[in-house]
Amino acid sequence: MRRAFFAILVALIPMLGAPKPATAQTVDDSIPALTSRAQKGNADAQARLGAMYDLGRGVPQDHTEALKWFRLAADQGHAGAQSILGFMYANGRGVPQDHTEAVKWYRLAADQGHAGGQYLLGIMYNNGQGVPQNRAEAVKWFRLAADQGLADAQSNLGIMYATGQGVPQNQAAAVKWFRLAADQGHADGQSNLGAMYANGRGVPQNHTAAVKWYRLAADQGNAGAQSNLGLKYATGQGVPQNHAEAVKWFRRAADQGHADGQSNLGVMYNNGQGVPQNHVVAHMWYNLAGAQGESDALKNRDRLASKMTPAQIAEAQHLAAQWQRKGPP
Repeated sequence: MRRAFFAILVALIPMLGAPKPATAQTVDDSIPALTSRAQKGNADAQARLGAMYDLGRGVPQDHTEALKWFRLAADQGHAGAQSILGFMYANGRGVPQDHTEAVKWYRLAADQGHAGGQYLLGIMYNNGQGVPQNRAEAVKWFRLAADQGLADAQSNLGIMYATGQGVPQNQAAAVKWFRLAADQGHADGQSNLGAMYANGRGVPQNHTAAVKWYRLAADQGNAGAQSNLGLKYATGQGVPQNHAEAVKWFRRAADQGHADGQSNLGVMYNNGQGVPQNHVVAHMWYNLAGAQGESDALKNRDRLASKMTPAQIAEAQHLAAQWQRKGPP
């Protein structure tokens, strides 16, 4: 069976930040009032109106209109709007995708100390999008955001320490940053901290602690944690062995399209553990995992195919194609 380790670096849409508190009276945040203030040049109102259009809250969702208001606010130096405008360029949201332009706006926000802008600029350096790939520079920006308490940045900084990318490998430092993110309820941080306990990296190996952190992440829908939690139940590490429970967690990961979860679920069907043995369904899950490059799943599929009839293989392939058309929920 396969286990996942670190979650990939991800870029999530940055938040504008908390609105400034009203001093003398409560501010009217209705769409007409926001629009009126935005049209008069109020940068906070422009940014918040952009968010309303971007998310479709109180107005029809319209990314082009959102972009217009974010740009007006960003041009006035509003860091939150600059960060989100960069995100829209990075993802082609309401505007043609342009990583160079995204970096420009992220940097403007980051240079003002905006944690979201710093984190997203770090993503661009890590991935080499809009700038030459530079892991040390990515670490720099992740650290600045992490020091402000941004959980996404803390988790990614932990990955950099765990893998020795842009910084000397240091498992204890990785655990520190994963824990800071995990303690904020960050699912990737929790999953990664679970992996550190499971493998005894930066902390003494402790399968019970690994299960605790995997479960917290799995309950938030983290597919890697779900697969790893299933593996703990399958092997009886940190919890009593329970194949039915293993199948439950493998299935939750597999249904999200997670390759390791699909491969592990295939093993359970292949062996009849926690589910009735079913070579057709096992072949289907191996096939789906293999299509994502999971080499062990392809080997298991080919070994299993030697025991199946051509009709069974055809049925399994049909089920896999059907699943791929439907896709994960």
